[in-house]
Amino acid sequence: MVRNDTNDENAVTRALDALTFILNDPLRAGRFLDVTGLTPDNLRECLTDPSTLAAALTFLEAHEPDLIACADSTGHSPEALVAARRVLEQPR
Repeated sequence: MVRNDTNDENAVTRALDALTFILNDPLRAGRFLDVTGLTPDNLRECLTDPSTLAAALTFLEAHEPDLIACADSTGHSPEALVAARRVLEQPR
């Protein structure tokens, strides 16, 4: 059984890694911005907002090949990325 211990700090790190993965591909980045309604300017402004970070992980979850590719690229398991999203979505 894989453990997915995720605290707030780990969740933020995983989400930022995932967001970097998304933004490093122009087509994927464009889809992310289109789906979320974010612009490059307001994305910069809310990079540390848990809801923005959770949106990046939700975006990857919606298309399993992207989630798997992100996991391979970042070294975080798909399960750890999903667990990070859950942590980020918890009320503060």
